[in-house]
Amino acid sequence: MKLHAVYINNIATFLPNSPIDNQSMEQVLGQVGRKPSRARAIILKSNGITSRHYAIDPVTRKTTHSNAQLAAKCITQLFDQHLKPEQVSFLACGTSYPDQIMPSHAVMVHGELANAVPYEVHSASGVCVAGISALKQAYNAVRTGEHQYAIACASETASASMRSENFKAEIDQKIDDLAERPELAFEKDFLRWMLSDGAGSVCLSHAPLKGQVSLKIEWIDILSYANEMPACMYAGGDFINDQFFGWKQFSQSEQLEQSVLSVKQNVKLLNDNIVKYTVEKMLIQTINKHCLSADDIDYFLPHYSSHYFRDKLYQGLVNIDFEIPYEKWFTNLSTKGNTGSASIFIILEEFLRTHHLKNGQKILCYIPESGRFSSAFMLLHVIL
Repeated sequence: MKLHAVYINNIATFLPNSPIDNQSMEQVLGQVGRKPSRARAIILKSNGITSRHYAIDPVTRKTTHSNAQLAAKCITQLFDQHLKPEQVSFLACGTSYPDQIMPSHAVMVHGELANAVPYEVHSASGVCVAGISALKQAYNAVRTGEHQYAIACASETASASMRSENFKAEIDQKIDDLAERPELAFEKDFLRWMLSDGAGSVCLSHAPLKGQVSLKIEWIDILSYANEMPACMYAGGDFINDQFFGWKQFSQSEQLEQSVLSVKQNVKLLNDNIVKYTVEKMLIQTINKHCLSADDIDYFLPHYSSHYFRDKLYQGLVNIDFEIPYEKWFTNLSTKGNTGSASIFIILEEFLRTHHLKNGQKILCYIPESGRFSSAFMLLHVIL
């Protein structure tokens, strides 16, 4: 089989509504209990986020966009003089938290697209790696020659589950402990002040566009370590005596009493293993597979959930003799927040818009996932 080169020729993002600053967050998401959150300031200091976007009307606190609508608005921006909806034949969509269990997320996005024609669609589920998994499906669709144009999209509406109506009052002692152990912030209250909404999408084809920057996808590597690690970040299930059970094994009353549908995080498991598995173990395999050298990397675009992990990520690279100096790094976590599976798309779009790139430069993207410890790396080659 002849394999084709694959290029990212256009990238778009959609961030709902106006940015929400740190002082306005609790008003938009709603206050839990009778007192304002004492954890918020501690968590925000640790994660380094100053603003983010929510698909919530800040006055009425009503939802302004569903997940599928957010994705569709983003994808629509890809259609221009170079790309018409009828030229596309493959659509892959990823998300952590779709609007519904059935039908699939991708077909719901497809249904929201104006002027779309029938597409082959693929839905990627998971957590942060869901977006890059959708991108790899689209990449392979074009690479094999089966499709000439493909779109990959990732979107999140975390705010739908982060509103105060879904949370119980926090335990004061747990909040006090945050000052001494910031990693404890990765409980429910951390997720309230961390997760945000947004969508990103790319158009792929087998030829670069003339007169503008295109990115050749050299490779995308994704690995799961679920054979070695238990679930760490999860929703729609819970642990009972160290055994994980899905939501269908809980009664309706148990689902409510135990907040089975809310997002949970095993903080200790995360803190002890995220760098070891998603950086050190994963990247060593990728280095050997592709004969990769740190000296070949011109820019490093990492998706990490909190500034708290920035230095830990750097040390993980040093530990495997793959040091990339900070001056080569780019992230927009502070102004866009953690948009989960959409983060790498949102990072890449702003990076391309704000950097003067040269032909031949190489960009390494890193996407970790603590769901059950998966990781992804992607190498992009600048084409002018």
